Amino acid sequence: MAVADSDASRFEGLDLRDVKRLDDGSALIGRPDIDVVVELIGGIGTAGRLVASALDAGQSVVTANKALLARRGMELEQRARDRGAVLRFEAAVGGAIPVLATLAGDLAANRIDRVRGIVNGSTNFVLTEMSEAGAAYDEVVARAKSLGFLEADPSTDVEGRDAADKLAILIRLAFGAWPDVTAIRRAPPALRGDGPAGITGVTVTLIEAARRERLAVKLVAEASRDGAGVISAWVLPVAVPVGDPLARTAGAENRIEIVGHPVGSVAFVGAGAGGAPTSSAVLGDLLAIARGEGSTWAGLPPATELPAERLADGMDVARRWLTCDLPGEGGFTSATSLADLRARLTGSGLNATLFPILEGD
Repeated sequence: MAVADSDASRFEGLDLRDVKRLDDGSALIGRPDIDVVVELIGGIGTAGRLVASALDAGQSVVTANKALLARRGMELEQRARDRGAVLRFEAAVGGAIPVLATLAGDLAANRIDRVRGIVNGSTNFVLTEMSEAGAAYDEVVARAKSLGFLEADPSTDVEGRDAADKLAILIRLAFGAWPDVTAIRRAPPALRGDGPAGITGVTVTLIEAARRERLAVKLVAEASRDGAGVISAWVLPVAVPVGDPLARTAGAENRIEIVGHPVGSVAFVGAGAGGAPTSSAVLGDLLAIARGEGSTWAGLPPATELPAERLADGMDVARRWLTCDLPGEGGFTSATSLADLRARLTGSGLNATLFPILEGD
């Protein structure tokens, strides 16, 4: 057994008497005494090279790297299949929530129609604090950083990129295709163009407007498939009826919902981030490899690459919208399509951001 980290200080305080310590992870690749490579580096460059090299060497890989999988998942899956290697990544989505293995295993006989959920605990913490304490966005983000919920540069979380990466992985397991993660909408529409990405445009005023409508603002990731095989996918701040379980998902908790046939609707709730949930999922993947269970996609057919024309953002459908920027309106709602709403208000001089309202099934 060996552990590699370029920063030797990370080894301090750990009992590593029977573990060889290295400063270069590439030294683990191809060694006959290393059965499984666990990648917890993060990022695309170094991590990507190590994971690809390990798979090429026929070594099993366990990773929690959602950014790498979202961008190179198709390639890495093909490498694993070609070399007969195992690639497991349960920790990449939902922390300790066993949603990926369930999609590939227990729900594999179903036609999945939709996956939806709160998959980023950091932004859910921010929105919960803004709602419960009435604190401004910048104030809550600073507090989240001090508590370790957000990095010094929080853009990956607050702009929705982390949630989009996770949604791309869910799409692969639910619908059998790897999408272009950069094409997943992360900015809510506005009357002209788009609003700020992720939760960066959410204000206390908006949250109060939602509350008056008995709505809660949440960053939700959703992907659904229509009868023609077109997948609509987005990660957006949306207004959710207060009675909906998504609205009651508080703090750093995650909730992922799956709708399919014949199963109907199932939901998974739990800790989605942090060392303990991630460790639980990583250790679970190691045990799955020891039991011979194979890759996370289990017996599912090889994935395809989702063509651009089969990926839509799903915004231009008749729905209600929430905004707090229209004069005289305490939360404007209108049951209309985005195109119709824009046409109706052309020439108004407004450029309000429009937040979709999720309706019950």
